[in-house]
Amino acid sequence: MAQGGSTWDDSTAREELVLHARMYGLSKGEARRRAAEALEAFQLAEYADRPCRTYSGGQRRRVDIALGIIHRPRLVFLDEPTTGLDPQSRAHMWDEIRRLRDGGMTIFLTTHYLDEADALCDRIAIIDNGEIVTEGSPEQLKREITGDVLVVGLNGATPKAAALLDGAAYVRKLETDAAGLRLYVDDGATAIPQVMRALDGARLDLDSIQLHRPSLDDVFLAKTGRSLRD
Repeated sequence: MAQGGSTWDDSTAREELVLHARMYGLSKGEARRRAAEALEAFQLAEYADRPCRTYSGGQRRRVDIALGIIHRPRLVFLDEPTTGLDPQSRAHMWDEIRRLRDGGMTIFLTTHYLDEADALCDRIAIIDNGEIVTEGSPEQLKREITGDVLVVGLNGATPKAAALLDGAAYVRKLETDAAGLRLYVDDGATAIPQVMRALDGARLDLDSIQLHRPSLDDVFLAKTGRSLRD
């Protein structure tokens, strides 16, 4: 699949798909049949016989991926396939990736959307500075960070709060970012009142405090020492 797009403005999606299938050695009849299947699968049948110049960016992206799998390869590499897509097109792309995987195709997906990796991938490798820093299933990676995560928002008092809470018996790990603190604790329900009492006793203003289970964002931060935004 070409990075800059595979479609010609004056060709239709059906023509492009049939042509690619024929270049892979399929008969004319089989090429037409697979093109029709791909158009239905990627929800392009309605536009199949319109010139590609009339397609939206998301529609052309779906045609590009259909072209890449028209010959039913065993292995497909998708490099950030949903970048720039609207939410509906992104959801359709997720459904098609799942369908291909369930049909026995191996898909190697690169993405900066950790929710996408969590939803689609059987195994995940997090790469930092060109090296794999951790690898495993989404659940395995999240289990490596046990306990709960408290996200504490502070009104300009992050350094003082970090010094106060770092080393507390109920805090297993502490990270700072622009928004405040991230505290890794064994039990968030019991840690929250302790954090609030400590901050109140030190007269430090608390803007917000949130409790959530570890996510792949937390795994990324724990393994690389910084957030994906950085």
